[in-house]
Amino acid sequence: MNEFDLIRDYFTWPIKDPSVTLGVGDDAALFSLDYGYQLVTTTDTLVEGVHFSETTSAKDIAHKSLIVNLSDIAAMGAKAKCFTLALSIPKIDKSWLQDFSDSLRHLSEQYEVSLVGGDTSRGPLNINITMFGIVESSMALTRSGARPGDDVYVSGTIGDAGFCFWKLINDFVPSNQELKRLNCPTPRVELGLELKNLASACIDVSDGLEQDLSHILKASSVGAVIEVEKIPISEVLNVHIKDTNDWSIPLCGGDDYELCFTIPKGSEEALKKISESCNVKITKIGVINDSLGLQIEGFDGPRNSYQHF
Repeated sequence: MNEFDLIRDYFTWPIKDPSVTLGVGDDAALFSLDYGYQLVTTTDTLVEGVHFSETTSAKDIAHKSLIVNLSDIAAMGAKAKCFTLALSIPKIDKSWLQDFSDSLRHLSEQYEVSLVGGDTSRGPLNINITMFGIVESSMALTRSGARPGDDVYVSGTIGDAGFCFWKLINDFVPSNQELKRLNCPTPRVELGLELKNLASACIDVSDGLEQDLSHILKASSVGAVIEVEKIPISEVLNVHIKDTNDWSIPLCGGDDYELCFTIPKGSEEALKKISESCNVKITKIGVINDSLGLQIEGFDGPRNSYQHF
């Protein structure tokens, strides 16, 4: 099997989106942009041994590869439209490729985002996805809009993926549900679209709540105070924290792909309606102030957020 057979057999699917006028099979794809919209783009690389282990299934690798990009698009309040895939694999493994392809195709159809091109190469297992989306001009959520007096919120629960990883490296056996939170997170696509009309700043929690919220603070030239007791956590993580008083997992653990965002005061009722319509729990954890940096109340133990280098 050569490169072109691989692409034809595993990564050439019908495209239903009429805005994609040319997809897989040419030197580049063509994507039509409607008047009054801006293009949003993001890219993420997942590397074996760094972002997933050699025992991670092809299905889960494909899932996470697509989801981390969808999460970035959601954090901008944008609508994902299409993506490219650059895949490096050590050898042709038809069973692995079929599982990877089936998972990627299923998710792309679920979130209505089209695969329009990419590249394949022989080498260490490495998946790079570049995703493109659209948002109404001047409506994109950014990290730089937070203002003193805004409240700080997060979606869902925080620390689940980090707790699963903690169990794995400490020779505990995580539950299937915990493994799902680590390997198959859910992007807050609908929530991001709703927040663009309400939030002042937004980011997805990929490298840890403390670090990602700090990105908002730095970009907005503001500070914040959050209370650890207000961070929404799962029951199993709550038991662990009660036993250890160690809040470093929800503060510093990454891979949650929840949204952390700021909302001007007086918008609580509108936010409640969004929470109900999206069926997503939303929790206030702090407030923006005019200082610089992040103050964390309720935990002064060691914190070590994820660093890529």
